[in-house]
Amino acid sequence: MLLNLLLAFILLMGQVRSDPDPLQDYCVSPPHSPHQHIFLNGNLCKDPTKVTVSDFTTSALSKPGDTRANPFMTNVTLTTTTNLPGLNTMGLTMGRLDFGASGVVPPHVHPRASEVTVCLDGVLLVGFVDTSGRVFTQELHPGETFVFPKGLIHFLYNIDTVSSALAVSGLTSQNPGTQFVPMVSLDSKLQIPQDVLKRLYHINDQEGYVASIRKNLGG
Repeated sequence: MLLNLLLAFILLMGQVRSDPDPLQDYCVSPPHSPHQHIFLNGNLCKDPTKVTVSDFTTSALSKPGDTRANPFMTNVTLTTTTNLPGLNTMGLTMGRLDFGASGVVPPHVHPRASEVTVCLDGVLLVGFVDTSGRVFTQELHPGETFVFPKGLIHFLYNIDTVSSALAVSGLTSQNPGTQFVPMVSLDSKLQIPQDVLKRLYHINDQEGYVASIRKNLGG
């Protein structure tokens, strides 16, 4: 009985993927209608007879992002089914990561994807934390690659205080999802009770620390 359960589990795990396999050659995402009221796990497919080569290419990652638009001095540009319709059902996403001097992508998780990052310019300090609390960090130089396991907290930091840095990432889902740890716990728009945060961070908040941090995070 135990052996049968083990075999069933192994067979089940063999079928688990980040995204399901497509059932056709491609499923190009059609233009979104403002009147569309159908919500799907993915997108509808464009009529195959109307698919063109432009559906499979994008220049979205060719342009540098504005690293001055946020306090972290970084900009992440992703391929999506809007700027790359042919991405629909392919189970992957690409991203361009621009870093200003000392720019950081704060600790965050992708609940639906693993990530592999290639440093193209500059030097990045990258790392992740596993579920036992062990921290893995590495300096990445141009041409070097690092992989972040699915669902684990990770970060990327430009250690150069003067020059910018650039990296490209691939993620194993069409919609990897992103949750930034500081924002999730402290952004006032998310309405996590202050009493919970006081207990979490071991502060009495007599000086208004929670409110101050939320303000700095744009909440």
